[in-house]
Formats: sequence, C-alpha cells, structure tokens
Amino acid sequence: MDKGRNALIKIPKDIVNFFKKQDFVIVSSLDKDGLIHNSCKGIVEIESNFVYLLDLYEANTYRNLQKRPVISITAVDSDRFEGYSLKGIATLVKKDVLEPRIAKLWDENITRRITQRIIKSIKGEKSHHGHPEASLPKPKYLIKMEVEKITYLAPLKNKKGG
Repeated sequence: MDKGRNALIKIPKDIVNFFKKQDFVIVSSLDKDGLIHNSCKGIVEIESNFVYLLDLYEANTYRNLQKRPVISITAVDSDRFEGYSLKGIATLVKKDVLEPRIAKLWDENITRRITQRIIKSIKGEKSHHGHPEASLPKPKYLIKMEVEKITYLAPLKNKKGG
C-alpha cells in the first residue's frame, strides 16, 4: 500500500446489507487522462473489508485499473434517501484463478435477476421486454476491491443515530 494511503477498514454490517440489496453499483476508475470513468457492475460478494465484482469485458474499467488501481463504488436508494461510496484499491484477478465459489455466486446472481424480471413482467410492472442478463457473456476477470474509506452520501441528520 502506498505511503499516505488509508488503512483497510471493516465494512459495517448495515452497509454490507445495503450493498447486497443493490441490483448494480456505479464503479469509478481513472482513465489515461486522469478523468473519472463510470460503469455499472454487479457485486458478487462483499465481506469484511473486500468487495468482489465480476466484469464481463476487458475494456475501459480493466485498462484503467491496470494503470491506476484506485477505485470507488457507489450506490443509492432514493426511496430511503440513503447511499454510500466505498473507496479503495483494486486488484485484477483473471478468470482462470477465480475461486469456484465466486463463479457460482455470479451464476446465482444472474439467475436471481432474470427471475425478478420475469416476476415483474407477470405482475405487469415495467420491465425490459427481454431478458438481457441471459445474453451476457461469462466474466473474464474479477475486481477485488480493498476498502479504505466509506462515505455516507446523505446529509448527516438523516444518518441512523445521527
């Protein structure tokens, strides 16, 4: 870890649960010009001080993290007026060295999302006319994020206990 970097912190259980409920998060990395690049990704697992994201393409996020491993992930719940940004350092892990447990979690995540979309469709709720998750490619690598800082995105008066 670079001198001056924050020490890893344990993610509180309520924040872990918040992120696990999200369909996707916004992942931010820095591009070759030092500008912020955002992409949507699904969390596969979140535990202690690590977040695991599987990326389906070796494109912008991959190239950015190879050069500068600084990363943040952000999620908000507009109904609850709550949101968080987790900031830290990313490590790229190739598909061929992924733990089978992580690959299985990804498959379960896709199955859950397709099931939710079908249920919404049956109920007549707004949903995509197809099932785009079914045509997604298999992940090529894993982003393992070591969390160094948590930022609460709502005004402090709205924070639990605050």
